Amino acid sequence: MDLAEMEKALEARDKSYDGRFIYAVKTTGIYCRPSCPARRAKRENILFLDLPEQAENQGFRACKRCRPDLATVKDPTLSLARQICKKITERLEYQDGKAISLSWLSEETGYNEDYLARSFKNIMGISPYEYYDTLRNRKLKENLKEGESVSRAAFGAGFGSSSRLYEKAHERLGMSPSSYAKGGKGAEIAYALVDCFLDRMLVAGTRQGVCAVYFGDRDEDLVKELYEEFPNAEIAPDLGGLKEWTSAIIQFLEGKNTRVPDIPLDMYGTAFQRMVWHELLKIAPGETKTYKDIAVDLGREKSSRAVGRACATNPVSLIVPCHRVVGTDGKLHGYRWGLKRKELLRRWEQEAVTA
Repeated sequence: MDLAEMEKALEARDKSYDGRFIYAVKTTGIYCRPSCPARRAKRENILFLDLPEQAENQGFRACKRCRPDLATVKDPTLSLARQICKKITERLEYQDGKAISLSWLSEETGYNEDYLARSFKNIMGISPYEYYDTLRNRKLKENLKEGESVSRAAFGAGFGSSSRLYEKAHERLGMSPSSYAKGGKGAEIAYALVDCFLDRMLVAGTRQGVCAVYFGDRDEDLVKELYEEFPNAEIAPDLGGLKEWTSAIIQFLEGKNTRVPDIPLDMYGTAFQRMVWHELLKIAPGETKTYKDIAVDLGREKSSRAVGRACATNPVSLIVPCHRVVGTDGKLHGYRWGLKRKELLRRWEQEAVTA
């Protein structure tokens, strides 16, 4: 199903498309059926997805009015992907100590391992194990924020032991699990707010590196995003090397140099998100790639929409250049800080390349 068909079905509130796709609204954090009678959001704030599990994996909540999470999935391949998600979720909740594997999922669903893995990746953009790992990370964060000890939180999230967790602590959380506990208690996050040609810019980072580059109109809205993720962290202006990193970004924006400053990053993301962000870093200044191009480069040709979602969740704008990605029609499709800023940034970069 192409984008135009889904947009048409959404505009008509066509009930025959319920169970064939869902749409999520970035400004409300809610996802709905195509037939939902709720007031339509602006197009740039809408994400089209195949399954409720995809929306929930991105942090969206089911609409209580149309209950898209209860809709029957009509496509057999989508139904299989949803069945796998359900099996993995149940295994995580049950915590019987057994690992997630393709052989186990094959036994549970009755499908060949290769077909099962390939079908799931085509729909979800990640492997079944990567989906399981994402759920574990989310559960870990929830457990830590509720005040559980690291060992208890790790076991409850399916890690088996806290030692398994610490092996990849930085990769999972951007800081130690104990620092992340209770909303980042004990973590030091610095931020700076400055003017640039894209309006106001917030740069935030830990002692390890920059964790956020936001653009917006109001300082209070930008700072609010930091507190939503780390409500109990020690958040303050200009700690550690942040001032130096911010100055480097400002100098970059004010000059005609297309070389992005060499700044350490402290980013947390799922395995698939990190893969996409790594591909974004390969796009040269002034050049563009489509979401489909990146999906092909990753060997996942049918994951264009998953690539788009990974771009939308990129917390470090500019340094990780998601503004260099366009739709297959050559047009701009979505940008966390607005299409106007995306266009301004692209024009600025093109001028810098040709200067």
